[in-house]
Amino acid sequence: MKKVIIVQYRLLHYRVELFERLRKACETKGIELHLVHGQPTKREEKKRDVGTLPWADVVVNRYVSIGNKDVLWQPFPAKHNDADLVVVMQENRLLSNYPWLFLRGLHKVKVGYWGHGRNFQADRPAGLLEKWKQFLVGRVDWWFAYTDMTKDILLADGYPTERITVLDNAIDNEGFLADLASITVTRLAELRNELGLPEGAHVGLFCGSLYPDKRLDYMVAAADKIHAALPDFHLLVIGDGPSAAEIKEAAASRPWLHWVGVRKGIEKAAYFRLAHVVLNPGLVGLHVLDAFCAGVPMVTTSDARHSPEIAYLKDGENGLIVHGDAGAYAAAIVALLQNPSGYTQLQAGALAGAQRYTLQNMVENFANGIERCLLMARKL
Repeated sequence: MKKVIIVQYRLLHYRVELFERLRKACETKGIELHLVHGQPTKREEKKRDVGTLPWADVVVNRYVSIGNKDVLWQPFPAKHNDADLVVVMQENRLLSNYPWLFLRGLHKVKVGYWGHGRNFQADRPAGLLEKWKQFLVGRVDWWFAYTDMTKDILLADGYPTERITVLDNAIDNEGFLADLASITVTRLAELRNELGLPEGAHVGLFCGSLYPDKRLDYMVAAADKIHAALPDFHLLVIGDGPSAAEIKEAAASRPWLHWVGVRKGIEKAAYFRLAHVVLNPGLVGLHVLDAFCAGVPMVTTSDARHSPEIAYLKDGENGLIVHGDAGAYAAAIVALLQNPSGYTQLQAGALAGAQRYTLQNMVENFANGIERCLLMARKL
């Protein structure tokens, strides 16, 4: 039986189900999967997003803070030195990756990268850190790419397509779909009453963390223009974060803008059931899948610092990607809300996206990629 180790410097709670399913999928292929993980940094502990798995190997990371960054060394259990494949995260700051990358000639184990290909939120995309990351792209036997966008980056860097597995990064949508299905007409009427939404009002929704990359000032400026064109328009904002004060201040003078803080599970699902459009002019990440599950078109911008999951949002197919200022963004949303046939088309596209970008599909892609990597000769 082949032995594969996935190394995560910390285990995020939303990855637990992925690893549980992936372990079982690998077992059906005659592959023994192990997970090695450490702990979050002091800065990351505040997020309270740590998961646990009883079968994982937990090691103690060593961290060093340099300015506002943390670099770390993650020990590797000696009992796994007989591994056939080790998959590590593509991060410059993981010092323990470098022996795997630079001493490949001294061991027989294959090495895989799991990552974005680039830091999509880098302050200096052409800087030394990104050039270093690009330099390391080819030093592995296999790539587990987050999305098609990552694959395009790797191909542009000269990495061979036959050694790339596109995972279609996803989370477990099944729970959210169940929450959406459980929302009753009575609950929606109660929520409209709580928010003071008139019957038939056009409802926009933002759901996510509140921080600068989300372009909240742009969103509020656009919402003002949407409300001017459609006086029954209301914007609901779910989330919290360092930029929450910006939204609170805007809501204080706009009775049609409602900041409701963090909402999860069934509560979050009820707001999505109310919404006609998701406003997200800034960074788009995995939360695009929530919009897909709810069948609510998301509208974003072309020049935001998106995560790789922006590849899922197809302009004119399951959402809109707008070029231009807040006025152009508002005009696109007003036109969408006044175009029933076009709106229905985007709804259908969003629901189709929810069927493609699932955790189970990601598991199958991952397991198939691991199997292919084990069968192929090492990369020279």
